[in-house]
Amino acid sequence: MADQLSQFDFSDRFPILREVDFFNHAGVAPLSGPAADALRGYADHAVTRAYVGAGWHRKIQRMRQAAAELIHARGQHEIAFIPNTSTGLSLVAKGLDWRRGDNVVLTNVEYPANRYPWEDLRRFGVELIEVRQHPDGRIDVEDVVEAVTNSTRIVAISHVQYASGYRIELKPISEMVHRVGGYLCVDGIQSVGALPVDVRAMGVDFLSADGHKWMLGPEGAGIFHVREDLIQLLHPNVVGWLNMVDAMHYGDYRFEFMPTARRFEPGTYNVPGLLALGASIDLLLEIGIDQVWSRIESLTTRLCEGLEAKRYRVLSPRSKPQERSGIVTFDPPSRDVRATPPVEQIVAELEKRNIVIVAREGRLRASPHFYNTMEQIDRLIEALP
Repeated sequence: MADQLSQFDFSDRFPILREVDFFNHAGVAPLSGPAADALRGYADHAVTRAYVGAGWHRKIQRMRQAAAELIHARGQHEIAFIPNTSTGLSLVAKGLDWRRGDNVVLTNVEYPANRYPWEDLRRFGVELIEVRQHPDGRIDVEDVVEAVTNSTRIVAISHVQYASGYRIELKPISEMVHRVGGYLCVDGIQSVGALPVDVRAMGVDFLSADGHKWMLGPEGAGIFHVREDLIQLLHPNVVGWLNMVDAMHYGDYRFEFMPTARRFEPGTYNVPGLLALGASIDLLLEIGIDQVWSRIESLTTRLCEGLEAKRYRVLSPRSKPQERSGIVTFDPPSRDVRATPPVEQIVAELEKRNIVIVAREGRLRASPHFYNTMEQIDRLIEALP
């Protein structure tokens, strides 16, 4: 798909464009303008009128449908709000009825949020089967498929790996794990908001993603997707008043969980965070996630071409379009630390010039979003030592 966003100026919706060349959306992204407006609107109303006439919860429920549209869920009944990715993954890890001898298939390069909830299951006799990343940064789909056994309850994997930027094909994995009666649980924080995600087409059973990266929201507000026929399978690991069907009837104690994904929301929402996240999701849907991804792919291609011309080594797998993401990981030209500044020093020197990238696992990582410009990419390439 052609990059149709190159002709637009997004500086009104992303004021950071006037201040910083920001390329760390795989870390903590700047707020979009609409998200900031939502936060200001919340604060202005709360300080003068408290909650009277605010309609915040109605807006949050509309946002639930927008989140479902963003990942092509069957409907808002499959969406729960969570404070972070770890919480969503733990809902699965703690919510299933595990049996000794069950196993979880995962990789050796997952972000800790998608590692420790599964490690904790060892105390129940659950085994972890680890699939190793190849030296070229790829995780072979066949390696994951072959690791699945008749005892596999969960394959827990990131759609896009945080360090390498490798995007894995999820459909063959879901087909295999479903064949043995297990489920696919996806850490979607590095893909949702950046590239097309279709949980139905991919066969995803559970997906967790905080909103502070590619969804351009604040920290502490994210989404959890659970396939509609599995909602009753998971027992909520935190029980409160809002999980229940008659939550608003405070004195009528009726212990019955909600039949939708709202059963995983135990208490009061992060109202300002969700309002802000909802505003950014609306912006992404307005622009169109296909267009968002097309623009990101154009920017990262320009970056990789510039890096290679400057003799930097791109580590992120990019030979196949379906393996690309918004993350580009790369090494300086020389491995001789006497000739090339350490990556942390490069990051610090760039920041002095208002250019933001990061160091991850001993390498440099840049992650532009759709509103960034080619001129910014060129400034980054020129500024690299």
